[in-house]
Amino acid sequence: MTTDDFRRNRENFCYRHPDRQSFVLCQRCLRTICPECQTPAAVGVVCPECLRDQQQAQSPAQRKAERRWSRPRAVAVNDGRPIVTYSIIGITAFAYLLGLIPGVGDAVQNALFFWAPLLYPNFFGAFEPWRLFTGALVHSSFWHVGLNMLALWMIGRSLEPLLGRWRFLTLYVLGALGGSVAVTLLSFDTQVVGASGAIFGLFGALLVIGRHLGGNIAGIAIVLGINLVIGFIPGFNISWQAHVGGLVTGLLVGLIFTRTRAARQRRLQFVLLAAVGIGLIALLFVPVAFPALVLG
Repeated sequence: MTTDDFRRNRENFCYRHPDRQSFVLCQRCLRTICPECQTPAAVGVVCPECLRDQQQAQSPAQRKAERRWSRPRAVAVNDGRPIVTYSIIGITAFAYLLGLIPGVGDAVQNALFFWAPLLYPNFFGAFEPWRLFTGALVHSSFWHVGLNMLALWMIGRSLEPLLGRWRFLTLYVLGALGGSVAVTLLSFDTQVVGASGAIFGLFGALLVIGRHLGGNIAGIAIVLGINLVIGFIPGFNISWQAHVGGLVTGLLVGLIFTRTRAARQRRLQFVLLAAVGIGLIALLFVPVAFPALVLG
């Protein structure tokens, strides 16, 4: 096609601004639209008219969700990708691959796995609190890390854009901490690896948020229930304590997010999340104050 032919073809220009050339089509009506007329959608972009039609066709539950959780358009465009989710997956995968290197793998596992006695100097003379979190980075097998990261990817790509990066990261970290604390209180002498506590934290928050928005959470509840039951089956060698700890923490954090969404409640949200973290750390003093309850 010659330059003159291109210029005469109106399909090469925005249908709302005929003087603006564009190569982008609305994913719904396939008309050409310029950057000013584009609104990011799940796949591609939509024009203003299709966006209006889509909003008019929304159910009451969808409109409620948009009012409660939507962000300004510029922020939504920048935060569309689940960067934190991808980063956690990348770091965890790197830790697993590092653990496969002969002569290095054992050192990585020994430095990062979670074992409650290493939090209390009176047992071994060592105090290694980082293990409360780093246990989520190491895994026992390819299937272990693969299934955990698959679950993280499936949940994170939806939940992270909804919450925002920092809230999502806070949820993940508190879930990992909750899992470690539960193992400390319920199975003190058990060595634990894996991100299951953090993953169950995401499950718990997603359950609360989905219910709050009026969504159908039956599928989430079924998957969550199956995973919880598997943890109690002998022979699977799964720490149900970490699952329960992460789940309870995620439910609590999800409740905080749903009740403190307004801009004027940002400070309250921060205070409540800090209180959850402090409360979990405080529970670690139970073995010191009441050793008989934990050590049996």
